[in-house]
Amino acid sequence: MSLRRCANGHMFSTRKHGSICPYCNVAVEPEAESRKAPAKVEEDDRTLPYLGETDGVSPVTGWLVCIEGPQQGQDYRIMAEKNFIGRAEEMHIRILGDNAISRRNHAVIVYDPKKRNFFLLPGDASGLAYHNNEAVYSPVELNAYDVIELGQSKLLFIPLCGIHFEWDHQAG
Repeated sequence: MSLRRCANGHMFSTRKHGSICPYCNVAVEPEAESRKAPAKVEEDDRTLPYLGETDGVSPVTGWLVCIEGPQQGQDYRIMAEKNFIGRAEEMHIRILGDNAISRRNHAVIVYDPKKRNFFLLPGDASGLAYHNNEAVYSPVELNAYDVIELGQSKLLFIPLCGIHFEWDHQAG
């Protein structure tokens, strides 16, 4: 690095100012360490990037794809168990740009890994959810390519898990 400290404690860049402190015009001697060979870094001492939590990855079980509305073309991952849908940051499925969708709990999609099926549940918000053009007042089982309507958005349901595929129990 090209930062140095002068005798008066000022820090400055030697690339920009050379060996003279721009604050007090004191000459700074080159550091003896900079002439030495760099110390060998042990494999375990290296700094590694933080990539977030890697344990307990929740594998995707299906998707919603926006086929009509402000987020047309956007896909949303569905995980096992309950997936709360809304516009708020803490929602599992966050749909932005459609203010007709409630901020919290507009609807819920559930994947039951034991029974290997998906359900759409109404949320506790004031907005309605529609399943294939029918209002959802109680849990409705979802099938591939069903259309879910929330606010101004229409979402196509695409399952991954079910009778044909399931993640191993060790995953997630």
